[in-house]
Amino acid sequence: MSDSKNGMPAEKNDQVEKNDDQQYSLNDDRRVKVLSPGALIAKRFFRNRLAVVGLVILVVMFLFSFVGGLVSPYGQDETFSTTTQLNTQYAGITETTTRRYTAAEGADFGALVQANANSAINEGATSFERDGVTYTIEQPAPDLYTFSSGGSIVAYASTYVVSVPAGMTTPSFDFQIAAITAISAANATDDAPAEDAPEVTEDGTVVVESDEADAADEAAEAEAAGNTFEADGASYTFDESGNVMDASGATVAMVSPFVISASDGNTVIPDDLREALLTAIDADATEVVYTDEAGAEHSYSIEYDAYSKVYNVTETTENMVYDRYASPSLEHWLGTDGNGMDMLTRLMYGGRVSLIIGFIVVFIAAGLGVIMGGISGYFGGWVDNLIMRIVDIFYCLPSMPIIIILGSAMDAMRLDPWIRMIYLMLILGFLSWPGIARLVRGQILSLREQEFMLATEATGITVPHRIIRHLIPNVMPQLIVSCTMSLGSTIITEATLSFLGLGVKFPFASWGNIISDVNNAFVMTNYWFIWIPAGICLLLAVLGFNFVGDGLRDAFDPKMNR
Repeated sequence: MSDSKNGMPAEKNDQVEKNDDQQYSLNDDRRVKVLSPGALIAKRFFRNRLAVVGLVILVVMFLFSFVGGLVSPYGQDETFSTTTQLNTQYAGITETTTRRYTAAEGADFGALVQANANSAINEGATSFERDGVTYTIEQPAPDLYTFSSGGSIVAYASTYVVSVPAGMTTPSFDFQIAAITAISAANATDDAPAEDAPEVTEDGTVVVESDEADAADEAAEAEAAGNTFEADGASYTFDESGNVMDASGATVAMVSPFVISASDGNTVIPDDLREALLTAIDADATEVVYTDEAGAEHSYSIEYDAYSKVYNVTETTENMVYDRYASPSLEHWLGTDGNGMDMLTRLMYGGRVSLIIGFIVVFIAAGLGVIMGGISGYFGGWVDNLIMRIVDIFYCLPSMPIIIILGSAMDAMRLDPWIRMIYLMLILGFLSWPGIARLVRGQILSLREQEFMLATEATGITVPHRIIRHLIPNVMPQLIVSCTMSLGSTIITEATLSFLGLGVKFPFASWGNIISDVNNAFVMTNYWFIWIPAGICLLLAVLGFNFVGDGLRDAFDPKMNR
C-alpha cells in the first residue's frame, strides 16, 4: 500500500517525516536554548573546576564548624582532668652538729660569752670569767653542759634541740635541761636498736604503720623501761626517739639532734612518722612508706642538700590536674590543649567564630560602602567630593596599629569576651568600607548615564527608588565578587589579632587564638596536634573563599567564553 501524495509506502513516509522533525534548520527557533542570567552565571561558575573545589571546601568547613559543634559530645570550654603524682615539700630536717646555747630568761649570755665558754670546754676547764663574772661549767650528761653564775644555772649548751608539736608553747628552761639530761644519758648507755623500730627493707625503704595503741599505754611502757624524769614538779616519760610525754601520754616535746620543721605551719607530724624519718636518715634510706591510722598510704622521699645541710622531705601524692596536652586518643581524636579542653571540639567552635566574624565584618563593610558609594556616585558634585575625601582619610589611617591600640584598651578595661568580640567586628567593619565605596561609586558613575536611567527619570521614579531598585542591582555582581574575595583576608586579620592576644578571648575559641599556643617553642615542636589542624582549617577556609571569588569573577564577566 502506498501513500497517495508521494507514491511512497505509508511506513516509509512516516519514517521520513520523523527524521525531518529531528533535523531543524539553522534559523529554527526550536534550536535556541534560552537560559536566564542566573542560570548562565551558574553554568559558567560550575564549569570552573577550581571554583567548584573551593565551593566544596567551604561546604565542608561550614558543616564541620556549625554541624560538628552540635553533634560533639563536649562543650567548647569543657575541661578534662587526670590523676598525676606530685611531689610537694612536706618537711625539712636539720642535724645539729655543733653545740647550741640556750640562756635562761633574763640572763646575759651573748655571743662573746659563748665564745669563751667554747674555749673553756675545749680546754677541759671547769670555769671561766667574762666581764668580771665567773661562770662554773658542769656536765650532767654526755652531751650537755650547764653554766652557773651566783649559784643558779644561766645557760646550757648541747647538740640536742628541744622542740614542741605545732600549737604548743615552748617548755620551761628547767624542763629543757632535765629532758636533755635524761635522754642524753639514756642514749649513751643504750645504743641497741629498739624492738619496735621501723622496718628498713633491702632496697632502703622505711616502712611504718601508724601505731593505734593508746597514748597512755605508750607512756606506761616508757615508764616501765625506766625512761622517766621530773621537771617543774611533774613526772615525764620519753621513748627511744626522744618523744617526751606527760602523765596522760600526750607528747609535749621532742628532744633530738635533728630539728624537724613542717613546711606548712598548720601540719602536725605524727610521732611514728617522725621516728620513721629519723630512722631513714640514720640508715641512709631515701624512701619512707607510711600508713596512717585511717589506712591511707603516704610515700615520702628524703634528699640531702649539701649546700644548706638540710634533709628535704617531699610527699608524693595523687592529685587531680588538667589533662594538658594529652596525645590523640579514642576519647580525644586530636588530643587536648593547654587548658585540658578537647582540641577537635575547640576547632569546630573556633571555625564557627572565625566564619561568623568574617561574614559580619563583610556585611558591615558592604552596607556602609554601598550607602556611601551609591550616594557619591549618583549625586556627584560636592557630595561626591566630600565622600571621596572621607574615603581618602580612611585610606590614610594605619588600620593595624589602630586595631592593636583598641585591643590593648579593651584588655585594660577587662571587657566581657562576648562584648569584646562584638566591638572587634564593628571596628574591622568600620575600617573596611572605603574600598567597597570606591567600587560602587565607579560603577554607578558609569551606569547613571545609561538609557534605562534616563527612562527612570522621565517616568518620575524617585531618587532613592532609582538607586536601590535600578543602580544597586547592576552593581551586585562586582560587589559579590569583592565581598567574597575579602572574606578570606578578614578571617586572616581576625586570626592574626587573636594570635597576638588582641582578638577573640577565652573561653571563646577561634582558629587564631588556638594557634597562639605555638608562641611556646616547646609546644610547637612537641605537640603538633595543637596548631597544625587549626592552621590547616584556616588555610582551607581562605583558599576556598579565594577560589569561589575567582570563579564568581569569571562567571560574571560577560566577555568570558561560553
